[in-house]
Amino acid sequence: MGSRLGRLIIVLNLLGLAILIGGALVLNELRQGLVNDNLASLTLEGDVIANVMDQYATVGEPAPGLDADNASNLLQDLTIPKAQRARLYDVDGRLLADSFVVADRVEASALPPPTRPGPRLFSLHLDPQARARRIAAAQAALGGEVRQALQGETVQNVRLAEDGHRVVSVSIPIRHVRAVLGVLNLQAGDVDQIIAAERKALLPFILIAVGVSLFSSLLLIQSVAEPVLRLARAADRVRLQRARAIALPDLARRDDELGDLARSLEDMTSALSDRMRAIERFAADVAHELRNPMTSIRSAVETLELVKDPLARSRLLRVLNEDVGRMDRLITDISNASRVDAELARESPSPVNLTRILADICGFYEATRKPNEIPVRFLGGEGPSPPLVSGREGPISQVFRNLIDNARSFSPPGAEVRVGIRRSKGEVIGFVDDDGPGMPPENLEEVFERFYTSRPKGAAFGGNSGLGLAIARQIVDAHGGHIWAENRMNGSDVAGARFSVALPIA
Repeated sequence: MGSRLGRLIIVLNLLGLAILIGGALVLNELRQGLVNDNLASLTLEGDVIANVMDQYATVGEPAPGLDADNASNLLQDLTIPKAQRARLYDVDGRLLADSFVVADRVEASALPPPTRPGPRLFSLHLDPQARARRIAAAQAALGGEVRQALQGETVQNVRLAEDGHRVVSVSIPIRHVRAVLGVLNLQAGDVDQIIAAERKALLPFILIAVGVSLFSSLLLIQSVAEPVLRLARAADRVRLQRARAIALPDLARRDDELGDLARSLEDMTSALSDRMRAIERFAADVAHELRNPMTSIRSAVETLELVKDPLARSRLLRVLNEDVGRMDRLITDISNASRVDAELARESPSPVNLTRILADICGFYEATRKPNEIPVRFLGGEGPSPPLVSGREGPISQVFRNLIDNARSFSPPGAEVRVGIRRSKGEVIGFVDDDGPGMPPENLEEVFERFYTSRPKGAAFGGNSGLGLAIARQIVDAHGGHIWAENRMNGSDVAGARFSVALPIA
């Protein structure tokens, strides 16, 4: 998984379970080992006692049998641990001796807790039928063990005793030569204590696992949930309080997905803030540019009612027509400028043959040129293979049409506009040259600002909206390229202007 935060979540969640599972597996193996060791110890002890019984409690020849009195005395003389119980059965399965009886040992068990006066609920401690069933089941299990041992095989078992506790039981046949004379049963009643001790030993593992889970949960809350909540609150502040940007520098410095998210949100809100400021400036510029022709139209209309001279009225009507045409051009260019972003968003970039686009544009200008218009000549491109750029064909065509229209408007009669293309490192550069007066060096950047116009003397006022070059820069910036203007020099004289557009190679 490539996500650092995802790996952290998985590791922390699995760590507590791994500790718990590992501890449980270790203790289960330990418990089984303790039971097996107990069975082996009882078997070894039982073999020794059975051999003693064979040597000192066997009577009769040639048909030997167990002497019950001698066997009981031997069982009494032997040291049987308090946690163990030894029973001796004859060949018919009758009980001959019991270590609890010969040692005058009494079975003891804890009394149930005291209860309040009144009707008592059902209790296993006080139910004689349940106790009788439990004792019968324990005796039946013991009797099955004894009968199986009388067949001549040692029986190892873990079963329930008469008091309901689990015991480790071993039944060993007492042999004289090959004859089975009886059965010695040894049982140890400390299995439940062993299990209780193991469960107690498991408790630290459980507590550690719970602690690790709690720690990992708190860590996840602190490292994931709280930062996400902070991002949500910051987004709400932008929405409700009309803030312009999200600023969470401590989250932006994080080297994980939340840091990426915080940086992306900051960049997104900053871009939106820049876009909003640009829209506000654009709206102010539009209002300012529309106010001039509107003021001129209002003055001409107010004056038209007072002027009676036909020649003066004709001049006023001509001014009105020019102002209306100027407003029409302004509104058209403003509409085109406002649609640029939407048109760029609808179409995905793809490899575009810039040589073919420029050749088609120049061919269209030449095919539709009137006799008094400036000609447009395509110089061709460098290299045998046409360069491909990454972009959108329609907007790129609009960029060069705007540059050609601008160059034709500055070119004197008899001049021409030249369009060419050349390669550079990692990009393709298309350029448009004219033979006009050039530009002041201090205005080489200002020419791309909205509504900037600097026309030569004699040009009709209001013939250009000043949005063509601004739209061209907007489109080029959206394609990851750049556009610039420069003067072509002939020695110390300005020979004309050149507009260059650099676009990344596809």
